[in-house]
Amino acid sequence: MQPLNYPSYPFRFKNRENKIYIFDVIRKKFVVLQPEEWVRQHVVHNLISDKNYPKAHINVEKQLLINNLKKRYDVVVFNPNGSIQILVECKSPGTKIDQVVFDQIARYNQLLKAKYLMVTNGLDHFFCSMDFEREQYSFLTDIPAYTPG
Repeated sequence: MQPLNYPSYPFRFKNRENKIYIFDVIRKKFVVLQPEEWVRQHVVHNLISDKNYPKAHINVEKQLLINNLKKRYDVVVFNPNGSIQILVECKSPGTKIDQVVFDQIARYNQLLKAKYLMVTNGLDHFFCSMDFEREQYSFLTDIPAYTPG
């Protein structure tokens, strides 16, 4: 897999039936290493190692229902009260981050109501803070680190 715009992390890999798997510390299992999964695992490790979010607050690849269509979010970070702090949309490194990607995460967030949004292809990262009262968002240079409380 190609190097991404993240620090190096201590990933665990295994090879089975000519496929490479990477260990997901949130799902606690090995998953097939695809380009988007490579990005997702970097995001998860970044949230845990660099932003200090507890593993117990992070959820990966869960289904949600939007307009009677089954969709899956990539990563969410919960607050202790159960609300969602961060919603992350991961794309493979070859996918351009464009308006279609932002529209996708915006649709998901109409349901999830995350305070922060992150869109990444592992090379380019975009961060936003939501203002639900004004129905707008502001771009940020990064998402905030975890602060207990």
